[in-house]
Amino acid sequence: MEILTNIPVNLTPERIFEWLCMRQKNETIASSVQELLETVRPIVNPKAVYEVSYVDNKNGDSLDISGIEFTSRVLRVNLDQVGRVFPYVVTCGREIDEIKATSTDIMQAFLLDAIKEVVLHSAYRHLKEYLTETYALGQTSTMAPGSLEDWPITQQRELFSIFGDVEGLVGVKLTNSFLMIPIKSISGILFPTEIRFESCQLCTRGNCIGRRAPYNPDLVTKYKEKVLESAT
Repeated sequence: MEILTNIPVNLTPERIFEWLCMRQKNETIASSVQELLETVRPIVNPKAVYEVSYVDNKNGDSLDISGIEFTSRVLRVNLDQVGRVFPYVVTCGREIDEIKATSTDIMQAFLLDAIKEVVLHSAYRHLKEYLTETYALGQTSTMAPGSLEDWPITQQRELFSIFGDVEGLVGVKLTNSFLMIPIKSISGILFPTEIRFESCQLCTRGNCIGRRAPYNPDLVTKYKEKVLESAT
């Protein structure tokens, strides 16, 4: 297990506007962004923890990772030819999460949320690049509990159990409803793959701002067929 700290984050007004897809700067918004960044920069401290884990007992819709059973048809198929995976938890950090916008300032709350998103995204990108370089992974994909109906969010409990005290390690707490605090945190399993996979390809939910790939009904059929083949 390894914890990554001192993660570089490019916190500039230009980066925030780029994240918000705002081509023209409004002076009032620009002033608010600059003010928030001056508050955030001295304390920003994103963190990541990962484990080098091995996959065993692949059977039907389940498999073991680090000796812990996970149940997901898609995950099992994706890891059919994979022996080593990298469970992870990444967070923007409690320091920045504790900064709250003025209750009556909706724009400030919106901009602060965007800044936290940039910090989280930067930390995740740093982790991915670090793992790819350190372990010579080549192309990778990730899956996360709750990203698909096939792999429910309740399995956050199993994922967190791989690390033990995640809150003590990187400050991320799992609630009774399996959400993470700080809310700008992500968890999942990164794995090497020849064909890039996105959970969005199997999700029918429309108008999703987080969609990274179009829904692919043919891929859904292929996953079902692969499971049937492995069961025979």
